[in-house]
Amino acid sequence: MILLLAGTAEGRKIAARLSSAGHRFITCTATAYGGRLLENSSAAEIISGRLDAEELAELIRNRKVELVVDATHPYAEVATANASRACAVTATKYIRYQRPGLVIPKSPLIYPVQGYQEAADQAVALAAQNIFLASGVKTISTFVTAARAAGKKLTVRLIPDLEGLRRCLEMGIEPGDIVAMQGPFSTDLNKQLLIHYRADVLVTKESGTTGGTDAKLAAALDLAIPVVIIKRPPVPEGALDNIEELLAIIALYERTEIK
Repeated sequence: MILLLAGTAEGRKIAARLSSAGHRFITCTATAYGGRLLENSSAAEIISGRLDAEELAELIRNRKVELVVDATHPYAEVATANASRACAVTATKYIRYQRPGLVIPKSPLIYPVQGYQEAADQAVALAAQNIFLASGVKTISTFVTAARAAGKKLTVRLIPDLEGLRRCLEMGIEPGDIVAMQGPFSTDLNKQLLIHYRADVLVTKESGTTGGTDAKLAAALDLAIPVVIIKRPPVPEGALDNIEELLAIIALYERTEIK
């Protein structure tokens, strides 16, 4: 049995390919929304909800999982650490798939930073008034605190997920400052969003072409809007960034190891 940790566009592609190849597998997603997106991608059982290392280890043991494929987001550090730890304690084969990175263009308008607090501080320093946040909501409190302390306005773009919307509203973000849309978007649509919300600065992650980072950068640079881009966490040793290579390894492992 294979356990696929998904929730990303690549995770859905991998699930579809595993399903079409007849592999037996379970798919886990962090959110119910991610699970719904997977429903049309594969015939696998889908488990939605964040699991810690102990819960993952219990699932691995109970379902006799022999291979874990971690295709979570490049910034899902906690999920990846939990998966690695669960596989270590259960002696289960672990494979990390990470989407290819993006070559960031050189521009005086692009400000690479190492973490969320640095990103918030840099955005506040660059913004005359309006910060457009497109880096997810898990760390939104960091940006809300920095923006309010500096008297700056924060507009948040997020996927239309109830958990994320609830978090924004609980943080006191007004509904008119929430853009709940499922990306990725074209360069033109990104430009229209930045113009409409009068963005002085864009904050985003380096989520690769799949995550639409290239289109966000192109839109901001076309409008001469500075971009604060949060660098990726270190890539786990042995991670793969090619789906075909990943599927070939899974097929080989299943033939030789999985019963």
